[in-house]
Amino acid sequence: MKMSKENKNINLKTPALNTWCPGCFNFQILAGTEMFLKEQMQKDKSKEKSEWAMISGIGCHGKMFDYINLPGLNALHGRGIPVALGMKLANPKLNILVYAGDGDAYAEGIEHLVHAARYNSNFKLIVHNNQVFALTVAEPSPVTEIGYKDKTNPSGVKLAPLNPIKLMLASGASFVARVFADVSQIKNILEEAHKHKGFAFIEVLQPCLIFHPDSDYKSRLYNLQEKGHDKTNLKEALERAEEFDYSSKNSKIPVGIFYQKERQVFEEIV
Repeated sequence: MKMSKENKNINLKTPALNTWCPGCFNFQILAGTEMFLKEQMQKDKSKEKSEWAMISGIGCHGKMFDYINLPGLNALHGRGIPVALGMKLANPKLNILVYAGDGDAYAEGIEHLVHAARYNSNFKLIVHNNQVFALTVAEPSPVTEIGYKDKTNPSGVKLAPLNPIKLMLASGASFVARVFADVSQIKNILEEAHKHKGFAFIEVLQPCLIFHPDSDYKSRLYNLQEKGHDKTNLKEALERAEEFDYSSKNSKIPVGIFYQKERQVFEEIV
């Protein structure tokens, strides 16, 4: 994917040394985010860095905050969402990106996640989902598949995983999407989420090469929009969300926008 010379000159780098594992899919998410931000800032000269904010939690994903030169905060584990809500109330004009991990969002932060969908504050949440707590050497998270074994579960996980897409649809989220950790998919979904007025939930399927690899992931993906999915139909979105239950090793995995419907945002109500 090519960028203009002017686009390349927008510097979002920091001097921080990148410490992700070689080949980690976080590099794809980082690159897609940088491309999205550069294009937005290039399209509108007034959209400088000061008009953006970035928040991350605790986990491998949290290093995103170290590598992108934007104002913001590296929050406590699971607490990125309430920080974003406070920022939006203080300055509703801010464009806020919140990055979280599956443990960060679906375990410690799940109460904030549910209410973010209810409140519909105008910020965007990107969840890096590798189905384990990778930073602390791969304990199971709420979306780990049945049968997964590690030192804390030597006989294998017994409980069925949470389905975050269904949870967000049931909680009233106005924009619900899933993509794979691919540069183009990240950039494109951030563009769609940015155009959406309201809370946007984006799950990024991101195999952990060290602790939770899945070499067959990409072959199972199919694009909802290419198959004619009606993203305004909540019932249809729920049906599509059922297709991948996070334990299946052979089911197709829908990606794209499951549901989108604008409604009044929290900042307007209060």
